[in-house]
Amino acid sequence: MTTAESVPAQSPARGLEADELVTRRRLRLNRDPSRVIAKLFLPGGQPPDMNSRAGGVVRRVLTLSDVEVEASYTQILEQFGSRHRDLQETFAENYRTIEHRVGHDKDVSEQRRLLIGAHFTHEYAIEGAALTNPSMVPHPDQSGLRPGELRFLMSARAIGEGHLSCVEFRTGVIGSGGELRVDQPSPHASIGSVRATRYERSLLAAAMAGHGEDDEVVAYLLRHLPEHFTDAELEARLGELHPQLLVQENTYRTVSRIHWFLACQYRLEFSADADVSEHVLWPQSPTERRGVEDARFVRCVDPDGSVMYRGTYTAYSGSDSATQLMETPDFQTFQMSQLFGPAVGSKGLALFPRQVEGRHVALSRWDPESNAIATSQDGRIWQRAGSLDAPLRQWELTQVGNCGSPIETEAGWLALTHGVGPMRTYALGAILLDLKDPTQVVGTLRDPLLIAAPDERDGYVPNVVYSCGALKHEDLLVIPYGFGDMGIEFATVSVSGLLERLEGH
Repeated sequence: MTTAESVPAQSPARGLEADELVTRRRLRLNRDPSRVIAKLFLPGGQPPDMNSRAGGVVRRVLTLSDVEVEASYTQILEQFGSRHRDLQETFAENYRTIEHRVGHDKDVSEQRRLLIGAHFTHEYAIEGAALTNPSMVPHPDQSGLRPGELRFLMSARAIGEGHLSCVEFRTGVIGSGGELRVDQPSPHASIGSVRATRYERSLLAAAMAGHGEDDEVVAYLLRHLPEHFTDAELEARLGELHPQLLVQENTYRTVSRIHWFLACQYRLEFSADADVSEHVLWPQSPTERRGVEDARFVRCVDPDGSVMYRGTYTAYSGSDSATQLMETPDFQTFQMSQLFGPAVGSKGLALFPRQVEGRHVALSRWDPESNAIATSQDGRIWQRAGSLDAPLRQWELTQVGNCGSPIETEAGWLALTHGVGPMRTYALGAILLDLKDPTQVVGTLRDPLLIAAPDERDGYVPNVVYSCGALKHEDLLVIPYGFGDMGIEFATVSVSGLLERLEGH
């Protein structure tokens, strides 16, 4: 466990009246290139020729003698076995992926199969480039703590080779006096397993409407599918289509879009005996091909009293960005889904922790340079958003956005914001929204709450401080933030002191 010590806030600018509110904690989490996952590797299949080299690799391994196979596989386990949990199962799974390259007449031993699987596996350093953009929520397990302590769970964006992003987790404890302890993460990391899920008919309708699809295939499916359906139920309904519909050119385009929609909704499961710091939310769907970025987690309490952790995140395909949703009751199983509607935007949606006046509410940056308030009946389809907070102050004239979900206080909804000013310098600010009508701003922090200190300015992206979600504990607001798109640091703020400053404007 690492313990944070208090140090005064450092500020490279003058006249920032929020300085005395902030205490930086002597705790820095840097990227760790030794944190690796074992994932499928397919040689070839890349531009410009796109030809797979899998067949040649399999043939060459098949020509090895049994002695060579045993020696090679033993060496692989000695080199990599301790770096991964269940590495042999990964080899077996990757062998099954390319087993069709092995002739039907071949009698392949178990060890040779695993060796073939090892040739189609590689390590990826998930934090090879950066560990940044954290969000913090109360841990589902609060047992075994001393009075006044709160265990937290923090997500973080990890960036590796090729600027490909995923989300991983850390845990720790906030003490009654504001001290922070961060647990040492497990040496292992896993991307989990994708499982079958059920789909919502209303979301299928929204997905198809977004592409302007309103043909006989869509109408038939929306009429005959149940509200929640499986892959098998969908394929059965498609099999009932009239033959004359199947020969229409538009049908192929529609069915392709439907299968795209299915691929973007999935359930991810992790082993129950693995520590949460081993869990890696790795890109698994077409919209996420190049990254799962900037998760904004929040502990939600639904009207029936049930608790669900929800996180919006940016899915990056390599050409387009989209805001999507992940839900989990325990951080062992995650349901990943698309979101729809004009207020969703390409990034920066942050959910409120509960419904307000019977509606789901979120901070939105749909325009995409100012903060807005969006509402939804079901939490999935978000209508047009209303303007809330525009870039007006000198430190945020380029754009403003949110720094995670609002925090409920007696005075109102406390929302941390970020602003971008000259030289693309980022700063954190704050606004206060009315509890019953969060479209009303009742307090604004005139000057930045936190900007990059001198030793935080340099990094992969200079002059950036950025948070995806703070956590309130008693009268303390703990703000984890990324600096320079490189690492993570922590600051604390008196909630009552900040509210006084906000209410004064």
